[in-house]
Amino acid sequence: MVTLTLNRPNAFNALSEAILAELQSEFDAIAEDESVRVVVLAAEGKAFCAGHDLKEMRAKPSLDYYERLFNQCSDMMLGIQRLPVPVIARVQGIATAAGCQLVAMCDLAVASSLAKFAVSGVNLGLFCSAPGVALSRNVLRKAAFEMLVTGEFISAEEAKVRGLINRVVEPEQLDAELEKLVATIIAKPRAAVAMGKEFFYRQVELSIGPAYEAAAQTMACNMMNEAALEGVQAFIDKRPPRWPKNPKSL
Repeated sequence: MVTLTLNRPNAFNALSEAILAELQSEFDAIAEDESVRVVVLAAEGKAFCAGHDLKEMRAKPSLDYYERLFNQCSDMMLGIQRLPVPVIARVQGIATAAGCQLVAMCDLAVASSLAKFAVSGVNLGLFCSAPGVALSRNVLRKAAFEMLVTGEFISAEEAKVRGLINRVVEPEQLDAELEKLVATIIAKPRAAVAMGKEFFYRQVELSIGPAYEAAAQTMACNMMNEAALEGVQAFIDKRPPRWPKNPKSL
């Protein structure tokens, strides 16, 4: 497991250009490291992430700069989805605007009961268009649009109901719950998880017919992998699977 921690607590872990670049660099390195099984994205301080660094943004007002900045952020967010391993957000505090987007882009999210979520740019006259891309792929349209057009906070419990996060626990139980989830994931073959993650995000953008075609091809290839062959045989033999130590990638 690799843990990446946002560490600008005095700035509510705002996503400066430097932080975006550092996260991108870390994701690029992780993508090449086959020993990594899970990535946890955490944060120091009271806030998980308050979005973009508004002071930095306001100091350089130009269309060219803003286009570069938001493209840089979008590339980093997509880097999470492109990783071959699950990324879990450990949300201990508020997550707003691009911070809420960061939670939505992670594959899984475990939150403290004290956490709150909002896409609050509209309160400043800036509609959270980019966060809306991630948000609308996690929660139902009307719920997503309500958050985007009102800028209001929702609780961790409401975020779970809406599908933005997976689990809510009391603050003192956050790490234990996270460790339990990580342990469940790493008990599975890495190759199957990597294949599954790539297919999951690819199929949700397809219509149902092409999605089933892609699923059939993916499952056929998956079944030929030595980990799957062992897992199925173990089930037939009524014994625990003996996963290969270094299974070939799918």
